[in-house]
Amino acid sequence: MKTVFIGNLPSDTTDQEVTDLFTAYGRVHGLRLTRDVFSGLCRGFGFVKMEGHEARAAISALNGQELRGQRLKVNEERAQGARGGRHR
Repeated sequence: MKTVFIGNLPSDTTDQEVTDLFTAYGRVHGLRLTRDVFSGLCRGFGFVKMEGHEARAAISALNGQELRGQRLKVNEERAQGARGGRHR
């Protein structure tokens, strides 16, 4: 099972909309869009769980595609330390 990061989503993106995008490449086992606590709107990114080969197909096909005028960023989720953040 792979976790796929999807970024640069429009703020009014729905869970169903993301599910529909990814089911063209395989079964979605889990989906989590980050939402603003107060407005409930999507904060622009989320995570999708899929089988490995299906996740790779979705990444190849969806990365750089446009969703309502915004170019999506789709890639494999990286471990927290691998994101390039500062270490203390």
